[in-house]
Amino acid sequence: MASASASTSAPATAGAVGTYVALGDSYTAAPGVPDTDLTTGCARSDHNYPALLAAATGAELVDVSCSGASTLSLIGVQQNGGVTLPAQFDALSEDTALVTLGIGGNDLGLFQTMVGTCAQLGAGDAAGSPCQDRFAPEGGPDQLVKRAQKIGDRVGAAVAGVHDRAPQAQVLLVGYPQPVPESGTCPILPLAAGDYAYVRSVTEALNAALEKAAQDNDATYVDVAAASAGHDICAGDQAWVNGSQTDLTRAIAFHPFAEEQQAVAGLIEQQLQG
Repeated sequence: MASASASTSAPATAGAVGTYVALGDSYTAAPGVPDTDLTTGCARSDHNYPALLAAATGAELVDVSCSGASTLSLIGVQQNGGVTLPAQFDALSEDTALVTLGIGGNDLGLFQTMVGTCAQLGAGDAAGSPCQDRFAPEGGPDQLVKRAQKIGDRVGAAVAGVHDRAPQAQVLLVGYPQPVPESGTCPILPLAAGDYAYVRSVTEALNAALEKAAQDNDATYVDVAAASAGHDICAGDQAWVNGSQTDLTRAIAFHPFAEEQQAVAGLIEQQLQG
C-alpha cells in the first residue's frame, strides 16, 4: 500500500491516544458502508475510517463527519433530511489530540458538476468531450480547475480554524481517491469517452489544492489518490469507489466502499506511527 504523503513541518506523533475528532463530508462518513446510521441526518457508517482508526489506536472518537457537508458546515449549522446539525467545529477543544479533516468536494458544486452535469452532457454526446468543451473550452479558462483552486483556499482557512480551536492537536488533511481510470471507460461511470481524462484532471487539481492547503497551514496531507491507483470506479472487484448504482449493502452511488475506508485508516495509522 502506498504511504501517505506528509506535507507539514510538524511530524505526526505516534500512538494518537486521546480525543480524536473526525471532521468531513460523505467520503469520511461513508454512507452505505455497513452499518450506516440513518437517524442522525448524516448517514454515517460505524465502519468508516475514523471508527477503524480509533479502534486501531485506542483514541476516544468524536465523529461529526456528515454527508453533504462543505467547508461552511464546519463553522455553521447544516440542514440534512430535516435535521439541523451543529457546526462541526463545535466538537473541537483545547483537549483534542488528533483531528482528521476530509472536506471540499461539495464546495462550489464541484463533485455534483463532475458526476451530475458532466454525465448529463455525456448522454447527448457519448463519443465526444462535452464536459470539457463547456467548462474548459480551447483557449479559455478551465472553470472546474479554478473552482478546485478556490476550494483549496477555503480548506486552508478551515485547517487554520482547526488549529485555532484545537491548538494541541495533530491535524491531518485527507485527500480524495481518484475515481476515474487512467485509460478505458465503463458503463457505471457515465461520462462521455472524451471526458474521462478531463474529469480525472479535475480530481487531480482538487487534490493538489488540498495538498497545498496542508503544506501552507501546518497539517499532514494524506494522499489517498496515490494509494487508490488501480482502484478506480471501473476496476471491477478492485474498485474502492462505487459507480452509478446504489448498493445499500456496500455504498451509495459515487461513494467509497469499505475497502477504501480501510485503506484510508491504514494510511493515517502509518502517519501516526511515524
